[in-house]
Amino acid sequence: MHQEQAEAIAIQALSFIASDSELLPRFLALTGIEAGQIRQAANEPGFLAGVLQFVLAHEPTLLAFSEQSGVPPQDVAAAHRQLPLGDGDWDIQP
Repeated sequence: MHQEQAEAIAIQALSFIASDSELLPRFLALTGIEAGQIRQAANEPGFLAGVLQFVLAHEPTLLAFSEQSGVPPQDVAAAHRQLPLGDGDWDIQP
C-alpha cells in the first residue's frame, strides 16, 4: 500500500468519525482537538495515523468503519503503518 492510499483510507475514517454523533465527541476528547481545529490539525504529521489508531483501538468501531467503507480491517492496519508516526520508522524533520 502506498502512502496516498493510506491517506485516502484515513480521510474516509475521519469522515466516518465526524458523521457519528457518539464517535466524534470521543475522538475530540481523546485528541484534545476542538471541532473547529480539525482541518488545521489534519495538516500535522501524525494526525491521519492518529485517526486510524482511534479506529483500530476499538474493534466495534473498526468493524463498523470497515462495513460502511468497504475497507477490510487488515487494510486499515496496513494504512496506519504507512502514515507518518504510524510506526517507529518515520523520522519527522523540523
